[in-house]
Formats: sequence, structure tokens, C-alpha cells
Amino acid sequence: MTTDALSFRDPDRADRLRDRLERLVAAVDGDVRVMHVCGSHEEAIAEFGIRSVLPDGLTVAMGPGCPVCVTDRPEVDEAVALAEAGHVVATYGDMIRVPGTEKSLAAARDAGADVRTVYSASEAADIARETDREVVFFATGFETTAAPTAAVLREGPPANFSVLSAHKYVPPAMDVVADHPDTRIDGFLAAGHAATVTGTDVFESVVERHDLPVVVAGFEPLDVLAALVFLLEDLRDGEATVTNAYPRCVADAGNERARTALWEVFERVPGEWRGIAQVPDASLRIREPYAEYDARRRFEIETPADDGRGSDCICGEIMAGRAAPRDCPLFGEACTPRSPVGACMVSDEGPCRIQHAYGGDRRP
Repeated sequence: MTTDALSFRDPDRADRLRDRLERLVAAVDGDVRVMHVCGSHEEAIAEFGIRSVLPDGLTVAMGPGCPVCVTDRPEVDEAVALAEAGHVVATYGDMIRVPGTEKSLAAARDAGADVRTVYSASEAADIARETDREVVFFATGFETTAAPTAAVLREGPPANFSVLSAHKYVPPAMDVVADHPDTRIDGFLAAGHAATVTGTDVFESVVERHDLPVVVAGFEPLDVLAALVFLLEDLRDGEATVTNAYPRCVADAGNERARTALWEVFERVPGEWRGIAQVPDASLRIREPYAEYDARRRFEIETPADDGRGSDCICGEIMAGRAAPRDCPLFGEACTPRSPVGACMVSDEGPCRIQHAYGGDRRP
């Protein structure tokens, strides 16, 4: 394969895709609003100024695609409680600064708790092998990170290792957003990296239930523009299909070994997505055969009552596509990356953090 064939930032190709989008928007003859469900997509869209070149009549809204942002406050509270009880808590770097009801893991660490940053579940298991203390991996993220967590549990980690699962499963959240009366969506861009695990078939139910097209997209600028072309072509033709626009990484059936590990270890249960809703079958709980590694079963965890503080933060509305970061009265003033009030300002995939970093020529 030539180097040119692997170029995903070619201005000429981008111009051609943009022209194609303009013709398709005209052919649809209406105001088209699509939603992506991936923080990496939002980062690419903002970093490369993609919204500034979209034709009039086409809006790309942010959806619930930032796993840090949808980790609920009580889940953070559990991790904080375990750290304050004297256990080692290991988690991804972004999670350490996410506010809970009273404090974050960063605040607990500043007060003396042993909170460590890791890049994977296997790294957390390695920490457990090197100590006699209890090591809890605060596991967050969607299918992409849930499958590696499952693989570690299948391999038989040390007896002093456990997992506090805040993993989430995306397709049911797409259903909730599409069903909401205040959210108008004409189609979805789905995350390519999650689909490398699950495949594209998992989105068939979303298409059938809502009669909306879904396109699985990569993360380079041309990936995003090409995926939008596929969506607009379906809308023009009055069709609703699942299209794989990321075939260099995604197979329709996904990764069989990863899917097997994922569903052997985890089961889907209802759970709260921070600020959005109680989402049916969208939180991942450790199954009974692996219960010995479930931190919620191993420890009695006492957490503060969630009294609703922080209600001025509208992160949930932003993640559901019903508001933009600049609609929040806290944005850029009381809430900044240095001092985040809401989870959306913490992660590199958070819409508020991205908007703060890159600005934007159009409201998402």
C-alpha cells in the first residue's frame, strides 16, 4: 500500500468530501443534526476545525461518549472511600480529578491516601503482586477498556486484587438519547475503537428501533468527513443502515476473543450515567463466577449521601446533546481545567475541556 493511500489529512480530499456534503445537505433539503458518541471524535472535530468547514444546514452534536464524564458521583465516592480506608486505589489518570459528592481521588491522595495512576488493569494487577495490601482497580471506560479488564480477571490475578467496576456499555445510551423528546437526531457516528471489540452488528438494534442510520467512524479528519458523507447518503435515500466506515480496524463481528472475555466476566445492568439518566443495561457488573474480585462484594463501602450539590453544572445536558459547553454559567469561570466543577472539564475527551482548549467556530 502506498503512503498516499494512508493519508487521512489530505486537504484536496477534504475539499472534495466537503463539496459532497454540501450537495447532500441540499438534496436532503432540511436542517440535518447528527450526533457522535465518542470523546475522541469531539477532540478530532475541534482540533482540526471540522465544524468550521461543514456546510450550512449540517450540525454535529456531542453525545454521551466521554467515559470519564458519565462516571457517576457515587461511583467516585466508592473509590474515595476505599482509598481512605487504607487500600491502594489504582485508576486512569483522568479519573483522579473527577469530583465526587464531597471530594475527588486527588483530594484523598493529597490527604494521604494511596492513589496511583495506571495505564491498564494489568498494571494495577502488577502492583498487587508487589505488595501484601489490598489493591483496587477503579475500572472506567466503555467496551474498549472493559475487555482488557475482563482479560485480567480471566487470567487469575493476585488474591489481594479487586475491581471496582464503573465500566459502561454505549448502545443503550444511544437509545436513551434518541428517545428523549428534547433531543432531535437524524443519525449517529459511532466510535471506531469500541467497535473493534463489539463489531458493527451491535448497532442494528439502534437502527431498527429508531429508524436512524449509524456509521462507525475512525478518528482522522478524513475519517470523520467520510462518515458524515455516508450518513447524509442514507438520509438522502431515506434509508437507515449500519455502515462500517472504519474497515481498516473494525470487522462487522468485532474481535471474537475480546467479546468472549467481555461477556464472560461482565453482565449488563441498569446504572446511572452522570447527569443524563438511569440507563437500562448500560453498566457492566462483574458476574458471579468472578465475584471474589468484585470490590463491592469484598468490602463494605460507606459513601456520603448525594445531596445534589453541583447542580449548576449542566454536564449531563451537554453529554445528551441538549446544550453546549458555553451554555453553562460555570464554563471558563468557576469551572476550568485547573479547577473543574464538573466531570466534562476534566478529561481530554470531555466536551467542556475540549471547548476550553480549542474554542470553535460553531456551537456543537
